[in-house]
Amino acid sequence: MANLKTLIVSTVSAFALTTIAAQAQDFTIGLSNGWVGSEWRTQMIEEAQAAAQAWKDQGVEIEVLVQSANVDVPGQIAHVRNFINEGVDAIIINPNSPTAFDPVFAQAKEAGILVISTDAEVSSPDAMYVGIDQKGWAEASAKWLAETLEGKGDVVAINGVAGHPANEMRVAGYREVFEGYPDIEIVNEVNANWDQAQGQQAMQNILATYPDIDGVWVQDGMAAGAWRSIMDAEKVDSIAATGEIRKDFIDLWIENDFNSGASVNPPGVMASALNVAVYLLQGRELKEPAEAGQYGNALYLDIPFIGGDNVEEVATEIEGNPGYYSYTDSLSIDEAGALFK
Repeated sequence: MANLKTLIVSTVSAFALTTIAAQAQDFTIGLSNGWVGSEWRTQMIEEAQAAAQAWKDQGVEIEVLVQSANVDVPGQIAHVRNFINEGVDAIIINPNSPTAFDPVFAQAKEAGILVISTDAEVSSPDAMYVGIDQKGWAEASAKWLAETLEGKGDVVAINGVAGHPANEMRVAGYREVFEGYPDIEIVNEVNANWDQAQGQQAMQNILATYPDIDGVWVQDGMAAGAWRSIMDAEKVDSIAATGEIRKDFIDLWIENDFNSGASVNPPGVMASALNVAVYLLQGRELKEPAEAGQYGNALYLDIPFIGGDNVEEVATEIEGNPGYYSYTDSLSIDEAGALFK
């Protein structure tokens, strides 16, 4: 959904808060997070909890139940079953698989429970997705890298968790972009599991084998580590690489004048999903149905981008937060409301 934020801002003034009050109810929403390997996930949950708290000002009481743990797919399916047994009104899930939840989501629908995935799309016709287009996320940064290299050079890619739906969409995205630049060659692709230390080691190994690479496409969670290896190899001036949205990396970026660009997958996506969920629970109807994405059930949010032209502005905006804090964005209650009739 192109220019979603612009649409929201232009129409939000027409949205009547009295309508919210008229439809106010109390809801219980379950949040399922199947991986806790980064502060990004912690911030995601905290922002969703804050969004639920903000509904109190509109007279809507939201009880949030959180199940957040490192679990495999069966373990996260158990999260969903627990929420069904507890009789929640909605489930918002950051899923560990795009397809494995179809049966349990069908059970949730049969129980009258709304299901929304975020951060990674799911195939279930009984769920909708609210978040960014992960393929588009990768395409934006890959295009930045290709244009920065003037369409030629050797690049490497450092990816996240193999098989994770978001990772697979991102891989498809950058590959598709680089295919459009015949003079760019991907000389190696590795996985470092969205872990900064693994990203640093992967970059160190790559530079030992490919000391003359021109560019690095690396996913968030690992870019800071990759850049530290680039710094250790004294190649900051000769390599362009994608970056992070964490404060500690942005400070490092500015301090060392990195040639970097970063697509933003904001931790606020779960908060956006929660605000959309409340309106759906109130019986509101979207102006435009959630029909985007590979499964035809996605409501895509805008993807901010950080580059050399705005990195200092972003640094000012997140100043005062701890180093692990990620630059974020989310639909406010009013902005989410503007998507509904």
